[in-house]
Amino acid sequence: MSPLHLSFYSAFTLSCLGLAFHRTHLISALLCLESMMLSMYVALAMWPIQTQTPSSTLMPILMLAFSACEAATGLALLVASTRTHGSDHLHNFNLLQC
Repeated sequence: MSPLHLSFYSAFTLSCLGLAFHRTHLISALLCLESMMLSMYVALAMWPIQTQTPSSTLMPILMLAFSACEAATGLALLVASTRTHGSDHLHNFNLLQC
């Protein structure tokens, strides 16, 4: 395994572990999701270079667009939940109540 692959896998794994274990604030969960998307974007951007194939630039651009939409939606939910519940602590949210 090359050091480049190891860095992509470790960045994705660490962000998954951060999402799984540090779930106190909504903003930390959003940051972990963004780091997962960033590691996937860099891996998709470097994949044609590693495999010596012609450049396919559409997939990383689509991934970046979906990542921006996910970030905007997450921040909108963060602002809405902070205004209604007073904080961004995840233990304040009850998914059974609508």
